[in-house]
Amino acid sequence: MLSRIEVVETGRRRRWTSAEKIRIVEESFAGRRLVSATARRYGISRQLLLNWRKALVSRDPVGEDAIGPTFVPAIVEPSAPLTQEAVEAGQIEIVSPKGLRVVFGPGADVEAVVRIARGLERR
Repeated sequence: MLSRIEVVETGRRRRWTSAEKIRIVEESFAGRRLVSATARRYGISRQLLLNWRKALVSRDPVGEDAIGPTFVPAIVEPSAPLTQEAVEAGQIEIVSPKGLRVVFGPGADVEAVVRIARGLERR
């Protein structure tokens, strides 16, 4: 005996590349209270976006297609302490226990400075 079968499309699971995940996460960090708005914009759950953010900040990705390390432009120069003029101009210098030195200008993003400082602590 034959019966009728109805197929219901529930949607496809999307695959996000690492570059797309990083772009979405960075957008969610761009201002206060942007997690939900960013998640809605890309049609993903708030929890998934929070998981991606956590993976990016902790640099301990889970899963085979998790967010990988990201890079920022860096200038490598011979190590020299900041001058008094640089300090007065608002530059910030962070030196890790292993001697890694990072200098930020007066317009540096505070969240980026905190993430970099935390990364230096782990090294």
